[in-house]
Parts: sequence; C-alpha cells; structure tokens
Amino acid sequence: MYYAAIDIGSNAIRLMIAAITRSGSKVSYKKKSLIRIPLRLGDEAFRDKRLSETKAEGLLRAMHEFKHLMDKYDVSDYMACATSAMREAVNGPAIIEEVKDKTGLEIRIIDGKTEAGIISGHLQATLEKKKNYLYIDVGGGSTELSVFSGGGIQASASFNIGTIRLMDKRDSEDIWKEMKSFIRTNTRDLKKVYGIGTGGNINKLIKLSDEKKKDYLSFSQLKKTYDYLRSFSLKERIEVLGLNPDRADVIIPASEIFLSVMEWGGIRKIYVSRKGLADGIISLLIEKNFRNGQ
Repeated sequence: MYYAAIDIGSNAIRLMIAAITRSGSKVSYKKKSLIRIPLRLGDEAFRDKRLSETKAEGLLRAMHEFKHLMDKYDVSDYMACATSAMREAVNGPAIIEEVKDKTGLEIRIIDGKTEAGIISGHLQATLEKKKNYLYIDVGGGSTELSVFSGGGIQASASFNIGTIRLMDKRDSEDIWKEMKSFIRTNTRDLKKVYGIGTGGNINKLIKLSDEKKKDYLSFSQLKKTYDYLRSFSLKERIEVLGLNPDRADVIIPASEIFLSVMEWGGIRKIYVSRKGLADGIISLLIEKNFRNGQ
C-alpha cells in the first residue's frame, strides 16, 4: 500500500509517496516518489500577510498534479500540512477551501509547535538514549527546535526565524533572543549536545564541504563552508557552483541560523538528516492506521 505526505512550506511545496510494508509487528516505509516545487509562498505571506492570485493559482495547479500522481499510485491515506507562510496569510483558509473544492485534497494549517512535534517525533526511536541532541529544522519561515535527552523529547518549540524572513528582513531581534534563551535554558544542564540538522540547505552544505563523505558537519567546517559560499555573488553561486536559483539565495541565511544555534547550544558536531516534515507525516499515518489494526 502507499501513503502520501504533502508539505506546503514557505520556500517550496513537496509531495512524498511512500510504500508501506509490514513484517510481523514491524511496519516500515520506503520513499517511492518525491516531488519538490519551488513556489516560495513566503515571499508574499511575510511581506503582505496574504497570497496573490498568482501564488494561489500556482498552489492549486501543484495540488492538481499531486492528486493525479497520488491516484496513479492508488494512495490509501495521506496528510497535507501547511506551515509558516500559510499560517500568516490572511487568505490562507480561503485558498485551502478552494483547493478542497477543486481537487478534493484537504490541507491542514498546523501551528509551529505541532510542526516541531511532527518533524522530530519520528526520530526518537533512532537516537542513542545516553546522548543528548538538539534537533534543528530550518525552513523558509520558521526554525523548529527539539531537545532530546534520555531517549525522549525534553522540550520543543518553533520560532519565526527562517531563510526567507531573513532575506526579506522580516525577522526581529526579540525572536532571536527568545530562540537563544530557549536553547541556553534547555541545554545548559546537558554535558554534551549533538546537533541533528534537517532540510535541503543543511544537506547541500554538507555536499559542498570537505566532510561530504561523512554524515555530520563540525562547527568549524560549517563556518568554513559558509565563508566560502559568501565569497561568491548570488549569480556566481548559480553559475559557478551550480546551485539552483531557489537554493543559492537561501543557503546563506540558513547557514547563519545553523551556526547561531550551534554556538548557543555549545554544539561542535551536527549530524545531517535527510528526513523532514514529510517523513514525520508518513510516520503519523502509520501510527494512526496500524494502531487501529489496519
């Protein structure tokens, strides 16, 4: 059987279709299809607090395409979540209703705390209980943080600090102070904290670094890669380094966010995860359906 996860983010929207398998009591999944569309809803949502007709039409077209692919796979269950940009767009609910009327797909606007919980929840079983971790998901509109210790989540929060907000100067000093306080408060009693980073930017950063054959980045290597990227203009990052246009600009503020979080948490090493909100959604669907004996 197949499940689908739709992540409507501030920089891009994604569809992941996963094949679900069961062996005895163990249920697992494998990605079969992953589509990313750089719609960048956050540009307008954070500046104007609403989405233009053009952006709304772009979202509707994408949902039509996603629905068509889901039908081809005969998806048996799905969940679509919209995050920071749609939270701030005053016409977000109306756009979601239009999508439902024209495609049949239901989209749920989730708050930051729910987003943080979904993203980090599926990691818990994979972490070493004797180690402490700070999970860091940097998006276009927000950064989700979760502190793990003793094998469980000790604290989780979402902050309106994201790559598009930084580029558009829509962040605030107070929010930065809140995030710094959260990190310091929840890590100061932990002897050693490892970072776990997720999202397209941290995955691209490790590929551009000298540590691309490893599954982690040291603080010094991340800083070195950041300085290297900053030595190129936006145009050069696209033409010389081969970055996609919608990655070449946001990767600089993303680096700044990761470096700040690592510094405040005393983190010297950040493991790079390829899993994000879509994986968390699939895990929720598995828990819902198999918990009920399906």
